[in-house]
Amino acid sequence: MKIARRQFLKSSALGLGGVLLSIRTLTAAPVPAPNCDPFATVTLGRSKVKVSRFCLGTGMNGGKRESNHTRMGKAKFETLVRGAHERGVRMFDLADLYGTHPFAVAALQGLPRDHYQISTKIWFRTGGIPETERPDADVVVARFLKELKTDYIDLLLLHCVVSAKWPEELARQMEIIAKLKQKGVVRAHGVSCHSLVALEACATEPWVDSVHTRINPYGLSMDGKPEQVVPVLQRIHAAGKGVVGMKIVGAGKLRDDPEKRSESVKFSLGLGCVDVFNVGCENTAEIDDLAGRMRKVRLPS
Repeated sequence: MKIARRQFLKSSALGLGGVLLSIRTLTAAPVPAPNCDPFATVTLGRSKVKVSRFCLGTGMNGGKRESNHTRMGKAKFETLVRGAHERGVRMFDLADLYGTHPFAVAALQGLPRDHYQISTKIWFRTGGIPETERPDADVVVARFLKELKTDYIDLLLLHCVVSAKWPEELARQMEIIAKLKQKGVVRAHGVSCHSLVALEACATEPWVDSVHTRINPYGLSMDGKPEQVVPVLQRIHAAGKGVVGMKIVGAGKLRDDPEKRSESVKFSLGLGCVDVFNVGCENTAEIDDLAGRMRKVRLPS
């Protein structure tokens, strides 16, 4: 009888504990989603490339191998890049079109190569750069590696695709770049999009690891209205591809409107499908401003 009574009390206690635990579980407040860390590491889709959520762009008003960033001179550019890195920026977006390769080399000199990631772009269209020739991607990448003084490129893009048929039209270059990826010369590849139909093609193109796309709630310098672009970005992200958002500040049009800047940051982060913000800040104050606005946003759960 004593044994039976002791077992009954033990079982009752365990049962009561389970009930209390269940009540606590049911009544506990849900854990809120964390606020955004602008310098946290994120992975670009299903690739193995990990980058900072905040990416420093270098192509404001870029073309003919210059941009606002090259026009500021190497000393100021180096101060900007070093300041960005000190704050936690690890991804730097370059392009042949911008002429920022030699500037980046000087700015990043001395930093361990695995402490930053380089995204750059091949310009295949007519105009844009001084030469008329458009060599194949392997020739261009060999030049990029020399200019950047590196053995590999973290993310290589075909710059400014606009055609719905770009996967067919650029198939040869895509094949060459895929082979460079197999060799470890390129870690991930994709495109930067400048039309809605080109963006839509990214969702179903297996070759695409990551997409540079223009997004903000106001339709500024975008490929379509937000209500047109957002569903496409959601499909791209759901397909396991990285999404790097450009024009968050509307190509500088929101520089003097702090309320709209905050709304744009909140909108773009709230979509849950934009992995990285690529913003062409021209001084560290702009980096601090945008990072501060990002920190105020709770990420979607």
